[in-house]
Amino acid sequence: MTVHVQPHARPDLTRPDAGLVIATTWRVGTPERQQAAVDAIARTWERRPWPVAGLLSYSVLVGEDGDRLLHYSQWGGEDDYHEMVRTQRGPRNAEIDAAVPGIDRASFRMYERYRSSAAVPGDRRVPGCVAAVEVEFDGPDPARQRAWVDAVFEALSADPAPHPGGVSGHFHLSLDGTHVLDYAEWETARAHEEAMASPGDGIGAATPQWRRVQHYPGLVRSTVRRYTPALAMSPGV
Repeated sequence: MTVHVQPHARPDLTRPDAGLVIATTWRVGTPERQQAAVDAIARTWERRPWPVAGLLSYSVLVGEDGDRLLHYSQWGGEDDYHEMVRTQRGPRNAEIDAAVPGIDRASFRMYERYRSSAAVPGDRRVPGCVAAVEVEFDGPDPARQRAWVDAVFEALSADPAPHPGGVSGHFHLSLDGTHVLDYAEWETARAHEEAMASPGDGIGAATPQWRRVQHYPGLVRSTVRRYTPALAMSPGV
């Protein structure tokens, strides 16, 4: 299979055949190296066949901090990922590293998508910003992961004035039971900044529901970083 590359595009975040999501972070140091890494990824993938059928999509996003790249990939399951590692990953990474030496592959985590607050039917807005919200708990507890996400949805439903710039949110549970990732799409970074500055401690009004989310038992930290979509790749014909 060939590779279909779409600059600045987004994956289908709710596709039902994605049994596994992998989110990784690379740190490259400067905006110039961010762009060089994106270009090297596109070249490397375009000149090679699509690696394994079980890799459904692969997206790269550029951090507004001028340092990070977020990689978001969808897979049929873990076996597909391990097949990719065994047969394909090494040569591809070596080619990218030759173009951009010194990449720090800072984080790697496997997830499954749990719940999404998708855009309303007919919404034609194109997200220009992704706010990646990573929540860490003090130990593995899959039931707590789900309960925390459910509490977020309760808070959202009770919010008297949700910010109009939000497009969708996609909540993922780490397979090790310790983290939640919200891949939140916004119209613009400015819209997300304004929502973060709204009344209350973070996004949402100062309601009991949001206070429960923010002070949930066992919650260690919540980190928010903004990204811009750079590449979306999928298998071609």
